[in-house]
Amino acid sequence: MGTDHYFSAEPAGRERRRTISTVLGGRTVEVCTANGTFSPDHVDTGTRVLLDTVPAPPPGATLADIGCGWGPIALSAALLEPTATIWAVDVNTRAVQLTVDNAASLSVNVNAGVPEEIPPELTFDLIWSNPPIRIGKAQLHELLLTWLPRLTLGGSAWLVVAKKLGAESLQRWLADSLPGEFAVDKVTIAKGFRVIRATRNG
Repeated sequence: MGTDHYFSAEPAGRERRRTISTVLGGRTVEVCTANGTFSPDHVDTGTRVLLDTVPAPPPGATLADIGCGWGPIALSAALLEPTATIWAVDVNTRAVQLTVDNAASLSVNVNAGVPEEIPPELTFDLIWSNPPIRIGKAQLHELLLTWLPRLTLGGSAWLVVAKKLGAESLQRWLADSLPGEFAVDKVTIAKGFRVIRATRNG
């Protein structure tokens, strides 16, 4: 595995930032992206499908964006509900810093860090994620089994996965791996992606 993958902790090559204009949280904004991060040129289709599907966070909710990249999901959540507490998580330190800087430029409250920097006692009402499928099945399963149990009772994880990259099999795996404790269902299919919801039984 090369060190320049977007899921590397320290992407190879000198950082080259760029500013792009995009729609987040229902408004047009300018954000910084960079090489060595996921989808630096635009909001990727899967993330857009997720953002078009999820309802706005309720007031005061605590939400985690797992695999935040330069921050489109976390920033959207913060723009949609300013009273929500948003945590953005990524192993890629370049992506984390971009999320921090973008949140500051948009004047929204987003806490961003690598997994080890997220307080272990934190629980979340919501998880929104375009998970890094390409890290491999074993690592993906470990990631999901690390974060989904941190949902509060009644909390939901909304995950978007490309159909061609195993969305259906991932939904089955979630249902089999979290029996009884979680209800897993398909919310929508759009543009080659499936949005899966896993709700912790309250």
